[in-house]
Amino acid sequence: MKNNILSFLVLSLTAVVLWSCETDKSQQLEKKNWQMVWSDEFNGNSGEAPNAANWTYDIGASGWGNQELQYYTSRPENIQQDGNGNLVITARKESYNGAPFTSARLKSQGLQEFKYGRVEARLKTPYGPGIWPAFWMLGSNINTVSWPQCGEIDIMELKGQLPSIISGTLHGPGYSAGNAITKSYGLQNGRFDNDFHLFAVEWNESSIDFFVDDYMYQRIDRSKVTGEWVFDQSFFLIFNIAVGGNYVGFPTNQTPFPQKMTIDYVRVYKQQ
Repeated sequence: MKNNILSFLVLSLTAVVLWSCETDKSQQLEKKNWQMVWSDEFNGNSGEAPNAANWTYDIGASGWGNQELQYYTSRPENIQQDGNGNLVITARKESYNGAPFTSARLKSQGLQEFKYGRVEARLKTPYGPGIWPAFWMLGSNINTVSWPQCGEIDIMELKGQLPSIISGTLHGPGYSAGNAITKSYGLQNGRFDNDFHLFAVEWNESSIDFFVDDYMYQRIDRSKVTGEWVFDQSFFLIFNIAVGGNYVGFPTNQTPFPQKMTIDYVRVYKQQ
């Protein structure tokens, strides 16, 4: 996603994998001996905020470098645990501090940051024109070197008007915004807003692999990247729903509100 990003290349120029893991196993990786080192299962009571030891928030309506329309808040109207083991981020159509929509952007910056391993979240996306959910990571040095030098790993982002297709992307110096390294994955049957799906990356010093439901649809090798590789440092996690923006376009009269991203869990593993 995000800071100072121009529109991605249109999907017709992006390789879209149009088969599910049930129909093609050719890109499955060998089983690895993972050990979970951190997780948030979101098992709080209904209406509770996420654990402050793990999460903080971005607040405001700056457009976020993409002409986005929402005001990010930390209100329970926009983010809360549901009492059933989920965290729910809600985008609403409402006037708030001069913005026409509200939502939430949750981040682990300064609290939980990770270098290498498997990072995964099980979640169900929102949908609709102009709705832009994402599960992603930024380099922990962003306040020192800025974007895209800090690096960005988009584990999952979705255009709400295309609810069967997600994208996984890397941004870095020399390959950011419209020149980002990206690939999309489409469900052959179904939509990402109808059921929970597992989105993950497996990341080491030489490559980053992207998964949907444990199907690897993209591998990005360090040796093949034209530009500086900046993924050898710690990164923090982000979940958000943007409304509008360069990447996804803007809501229409057919966009239903409120829209929810429901997150079952997020987990981080290291290899034993």
